[in-house]
Amino acid sequence: MITALNVDWPYVRQKLKSAFAGFDLGVLAALLVLCMAGLVIMYSAGYAFGSRFLDHARNMLLAAMVLFLVAQVPPQRLMALAVPLYTVGVVLLLATALFGLTKKGATRWLNIGVVIQPSEILKIAAPLMLAWWFQRREGHLRMPDFWWAGLILMVPVALIAKQPDLGTAILVFSAGFYVMFFAGFPWKFILPVVVVGVVGVVALVIAEPTICQPDVVWPLLRAYQKHRICTLLDPTQDPLGKGFHIIQGMIAIGSGGVTGKGFMQGTQTHLEFIPERTTDFIFAAYSEEFGLVGCLLLVVGFVALILRGLAIAADAPTVFTRLLAGAVTLSFFTYAIVNMGMVSGILPVVGVPLPFISYGGTAMVSLGLSLGMLMSIAKSRRLVQS
Repeated sequence: MITALNVDWPYVRQKLKSAFAGFDLGVLAALLVLCMAGLVIMYSAGYAFGSRFLDHARNMLLAAMVLFLVAQVPPQRLMALAVPLYTVGVVLLLATALFGLTKKGATRWLNIGVVIQPSEILKIAAPLMLAWWFQRREGHLRMPDFWWAGLILMVPVALIAKQPDLGTAILVFSAGFYVMFFAGFPWKFILPVVVVGVVGVVALVIAEPTICQPDVVWPLLRAYQKHRICTLLDPTQDPLGKGFHIIQGMIAIGSGGVTGKGFMQGTQTHLEFIPERTTDFIFAAYSEEFGLVGCLLLVVGFVALILRGLAIAADAPTVFTRLLAGAVTLSFFTYAIVNMGMVSGILPVVGVPLPFISYGGTAMVSLGLSLGMLMSIAKSRRLVQS
């Protein structure tokens, strides 16, 4: 005999209302647009991969659960996790360097009963640690504090770059640098680096016919990194090798035109000319099927997410929450601009996913964790204001 449970529904409703209180509707709306776009193109691009679409939907649900749970954690507790999480992440990176699993020439994975990629932890741990550092220095911040912060950041970045995993190293570095930038890192140190970078790019383009010859050795870079940059400058040098990715991506994007070829109608995608079409190069598949109009919708979604995130950061109640929210928000910008740039032939191919669009369970959970922290900060702001 089944007895009806005595459920205190008013209490349940009150708890649910409390759990969702303070969630930023602008962030949720932008996230919904991006997730819907991701599901639509994953169904098309991943049609030949069996369960790829269902797996992508499952990953989104898992990320949503992580987002909800992390949003319930007060920022003070997040700050308390900064040092332990950073320490564990760096220790795991060192263990990866010594005992890690090597696949395709890269040592990025560690078997601790389950196979993990420790560098993913640092995408969150690095900005957390730096935000904690600058919170401690509030009121008496000096220039040496920025140099110590740079050291804190460069330890994991160097370990990740050595694996080698340039894409993840860029993401970790950018997240940490955003914290330093919002903390007040002087422009007099930033502008010279920007100028040198611009001059270096122009010099590379001009000198490409000479420096990209096979017998020319580039200092500080591995042969494959030189080849990757030279292929970016002139994809036709290796049209069936490294250049194949860039060429096919540009063809797919260009063939989409203004309105695209239509859902499931992308010839470059379904004839399998686009490599990694459900992961790194999914933007090419999306552009081919939905054209300029679809790409603008995607850009609007990312811009809305970034603007709302920066608004949350601007109104955050503490130094820690302001720096963390700003860094997390601009990390989405880095993800999007690097992925779209490399697929379009503007930036080197470095293996960075397009947030909420590309397939990948670990990356999706990491994104959910980042948004959960942003929502936690938004909730704390509402509590202070009320």
